[in-house]
Amino acid sequence: MEHFVVSARKYRPQTFKDVVGQQAITNTLLNAIENNHLAQALLFTGPRGVGKTTCARILAKMINSDGNTSEDEDFAFNIFELDAASNNSVDDIRNLTDQVRIPPQVGKYKVYIIDEVHMLSQAAFNAFLKTLEEPPKHCIFILATTEKHKIIPTILSRCQIFDFKRITVTDAKEYLKYIAQEQGINAEDDALHIIAQKADGAMRDALSIFDRVVSFSGKNLTRQAVTENLNVLDYETYFESTDLILDNRIPELLVQFNSILSKGFDGHHYIAGLASHFRDLMVCKNQATIELLEVGEETKQKYVEQCLKTSNAFLMKGIQLANDCDLKYKTSKNQRLLVELTLMQLASITYDGEKKNNKHFIIPPSYFKVKGITPIPVQKPKQERKVAQDINKTEVQHSTNEEVLTAVAEPKVIPKISIDSAKKTTSGLSLKSIREKKEHQIRQLDVIIDEEDLPKEPVKQEALTEAWNAYAASMDKKGEKILASILQMDEPKLNETTIHLTYSNNTNKIELERSQFPLLAYLRKTLKNYDLHLEITVNEEIAKKYAFTPQEKYEKLKEKNPNIELLKKTFGLDI
Repeated sequence: MEHFVVSARKYRPQTFKDVVGQQAITNTLLNAIENNHLAQALLFTGPRGVGKTTCARILAKMINSDGNTSEDEDFAFNIFELDAASNNSVDDIRNLTDQVRIPPQVGKYKVYIIDEVHMLSQAAFNAFLKTLEEPPKHCIFILATTEKHKIIPTILSRCQIFDFKRITVTDAKEYLKYIAQEQGINAEDDALHIIAQKADGAMRDALSIFDRVVSFSGKNLTRQAVTENLNVLDYETYFESTDLILDNRIPELLVQFNSILSKGFDGHHYIAGLASHFRDLMVCKNQATIELLEVGEETKQKYVEQCLKTSNAFLMKGIQLANDCDLKYKTSKNQRLLVELTLMQLASITYDGEKKNNKHFIIPPSYFKVKGITPIPVQKPKQERKVAQDINKTEVQHSTNEEVLTAVAEPKVIPKISIDSAKKTTSGLSLKSIREKKEHQIRQLDVIIDEEDLPKEPVKQEALTEAWNAYAASMDKKGEKILASILQMDEPKLNETTIHLTYSNNTNKIELERSQFPLLAYLRKTLKNYDLHLEITVNEEIAKKYAFTPQEKYEKLKEKNPNIELLKKTFGLDI
């Protein structure tokens, strides 16, 4: 099986133009580079999955690039990534400060990217202060964190801080649409919108959810498949609930709530979603606030149509009841009864029964209608009568206004309100950047869509060794000395389509695994067999074959010639 690369890595931005939803920060960094106004200590802070580490890598590559460097140059010797979560001691920082003094061999700057910097200990922060305040001119520090409040103020005062924001639902949806087109997936707009909402502002989460849903539904991504896979309540559920509430159909409403519970959904989640649905209906009431509705175009039209059936008073009362239920849910002893009682109250808001309209009569008008008698209003004291008359005037004016509004808002044919005139959020993607990224990816990878056409010719050990040495020589020529040295440490052994390698320590294994994809791509293309894959093992016994210390060298010599021990004792020699 060919190795699968997740979308979050496969579509990682290569330039600032490709970064989604962070235009203010990327423009600031570009201007700082162009005007030679870049600080030597930067702090990237913000939620997870919004592009902090990606921007740090792009910035590190850009400041080392000049007009003569190739596009695939990654300046591996100049960029050092340190995970502060696992390297948080004083000794780790001391090792870092010792390396800082050495100037770069290639490029202008050595860039140190310290991820999750808030995990450093208090002593490590203090050991880092002086170096961070006055670093060498060839060194730049980029600190990344999701929790800025955990960093001590003395570190913050020495850094130029960039606050990354959550990626909007619109920007995330547009980027998912681009990726779906790249992969030849037919995706509905509402399906991508649900994924973008579920990601909660994190692009990496959105791409992970996208991969998961595509694995479930294949090349046709529908809203139903997304809601089923992510176990979220669909918009249609709330549209149906609102229609039942407006029609005062309490039994059907309770049956619907029971079916929602039987599907495994939480009542708290349902009532909170219903409150949000009422809020979205109120937003649709005004053309100026319709842009606050973050849903797909088809769903937005449904909201506009349903909002014409509701009044502001109903929506305000509905939001209040649903919100009260939301607040009381956790402390309630009978949570299901609480939600059902709220649903019955919601369905009773617009109930137009006799008891609601009989404000001025003791006996209902229906009784007089049957008997053919004209009803007599109840007489009140003078003071109460005066107050009641004032209230009646206000109600008459209010009801008149409502009749006018109702006449305007309820025509015989429900109009299609145009939503194109509403102000929309501009996406961070441009056609030019998408085209450039596509061309760049085509240059970087040889993509073959049809797996049946992949060549799988037999490979001989001699051909593998020759191709392996050629790749190692090319890496050495490019300047990747460490990788070239690791490749030459052990001769690859071929077993059918598996390439076996054995190293003496885990570090060499990790380094080769990081660079295995371009290596495999080269070997598969050269040897015309796309089933080739690596299998790397660690055997610490191999390390014992090499002598490093004087004592080890002496023991090696003694194994070859035992008389050396006699020579040492006779003349009293030291090692």
